[in-house]
Amino acid sequence: MPKPRCFLLTGADRLVTMDPERRVLKDAWVAAIDGMICAVGEGSPPDVIADRPRTEYETFDAAGCVVLPGLINTHHHLYQTRTRAWADAVDSELFDWLTTLYPVWAGLTDQQFYDGARVGFQELLRSGCTLTTDHHYLFPAAASPTLIDITIEAAAAAGIRFHPTRGSMSRSQKDGGLPPDSVVQDRDTILADSERLIDTWHDARPGAMVRVALAPCSPFSVDPDLMRETAALARARGVRLHTHLAETRDENDYCLQIYGKRPLDFLGDVDWLGPDVWLAHGIWFDDEEIKRLGAAGVAIAHCPSSNMRLGSGICPVRDLRAAGCAVGLAVDGSASNDSSNMLAELRQTLLLHRVLGGANAMTVDEVLEMATLGGAACLGREDAGAVAAGKACDLAVFDLAAIGYDGADDPVAALLLCHPEPARATIVHGRIVYERD
Repeated sequence: MPKPRCFLLTGADRLVTMDPERRVLKDAWVAAIDGMICAVGEGSPPDVIADRPRTEYETFDAAGCVVLPGLINTHHHLYQTRTRAWADAVDSELFDWLTTLYPVWAGLTDQQFYDGARVGFQELLRSGCTLTTDHHYLFPAAASPTLIDITIEAAAAAGIRFHPTRGSMSRSQKDGGLPPDSVVQDRDTILADSERLIDTWHDARPGAMVRVALAPCSPFSVDPDLMRETAALARARGVRLHTHLAETRDENDYCLQIYGKRPLDFLGDVDWLGPDVWLAHGIWFDDEEIKRLGAAGVAIAHCPSSNMRLGSGICPVRDLRAAGCAVGLAVDGSASNDSSNMLAELRQTLLLHRVLGGANAMTVDEVLEMATLGGAACLGREDAGAVAAGKACDLAVFDLAAIGYDGADDPVAALLLCHPEPARATIVHGRIVYERD
């Protein structure tokens, strides 16, 4: 029987646990065996932890650092790191931005898809993100049909915990949709590959490094029958569902024109309102729709930078949370954010919502909760989002000696209020997968 892999982080100036008591520990330590946390405490760790002598533990010294649960990114399009700050789309809103970039993305090669994922993962890890999803819905005819497998390989090489979604587009311009024919697929191909990916990659066990979800792209690129069949397949196989919804006023107008109903009514008609669903953006919901979402247990991925960049609007985060929706945070694609910096997204969330409602409209604690526990709820990960025994040992370590935090009085608040600094280290499943030089 192989020897257990033991990891011990010691001496953290502050450890934000996000456990039910919301403790912030001082001079803290975290111990893990085979990637799962076995003990957490303050002061000097005991000589024996979980029946293992301390000498068996690989030790990381976090003196002078704030340690958070690993940040969780709930929505991304990794391939878009190949098309950041695209000149012809710099000042475009969503629909024009998409129609400009679809032909560009249609020409990407397998290597570019791999490189896009590799760069995105490196950026996320550098910002303290330990678990990310990816909404991959684009399958150019000239590229490999196994593009999601390619991103999974890149995730394994990076060491990040990954929850890819098998996206899809079946409604092209000839059908009244937005994307060109060159990037859509037929129903049978989509459903067959969805099953293949679940069979090949989905791991439902606690601490899994890869899980899979199914994710038709949006009401303006997928036909209703595929939405229904995808929901039925996901529920039969025990995986989650994801899509874009209510991102722009144009989407509302499109759904009213094509389907005769608003986007949320469209979603309800195709059996997508349930606790196994999380939606990207969620901006243009009215009060009654927010109540419906909360009652159904639907979760929302809030993408503040992307929504600001494209002028899409502002997600009603506090109203959604008050209604019962879990809300996570997300960087969204790197062609609408031009970055994959998760810590920067926390700061953006804090500041954006204070513009809306004043300095108490969004607190540091609320943002940290969304970036950890909220993200875990979006992805259905009971093993992530907190530092506690039984959780995966995913940690983000930030050095208070970094120049951007110099002079800060509250070391935890500094991570959000001051300019984001790269993590000193990012730990996934009890392994150091990123460490700043």
